[in-house]
Order: sequence, then structure tokens, then C-alpha cells
Amino acid sequence: MSKYGDLIKKARETEPENQKAINTEDQTSGLPEPEPELEQMVNLCVKVPISQRRYWMSKAKEQGITVTSVIIEALTQKFGEPENQKARKP
Repeated sequence: MSKYGDLIKKARETEPENQKAINTEDQTSGLPEPEPELEQMVNLCVKVPISQRRYWMSKAKEQGITVTSVIIEALTQKFGEPENQKARKP
């Protein structure tokens, strides 16, 4: 075996007495609980000229919004939302 192989093997065989197993079920991370996702999100691909994409991306960034939110708003305004489903807000 290698120089440290015996040492590693010995460490794996027995658990040191001074180390106790930690029960993580009782602990909380302190982070807020993630919001449950209502529906699986998917990509919607649209081919556009690169010059228009650059322009739209820069305008959205100037206004502090995302192009995704603009597209969703436009599609919702044009077609509405399905009546029997709830969509997650971006």
C-alpha cells in the first residue's frame, strides 16, 4: 500500500470515540425556505436579429427589468393566461 493507505484504511474502519454523529434533521440553515415551484419552467426560444436583441437587452437593462418579464407581459396581454393553471411570476 501507499504511504498513507494504511492510515486511511484504519480511519475508515473505526469512527473515533470523540466524534459523535451529527443529526442534521433538527438543524435549520438560517436561510428562508424556498418558495415551492407551482409549475415546471421551460425555455421559449425566439429567433431575432442580433441588432434588435442587443437593443432590447440594453433598453431592458436601462429600465432595470428583464426581457423575460417583458415577453411574458406581452404574451399575457395578447392571449391571457390559462384558466385552470397558475403560472409562477418571474
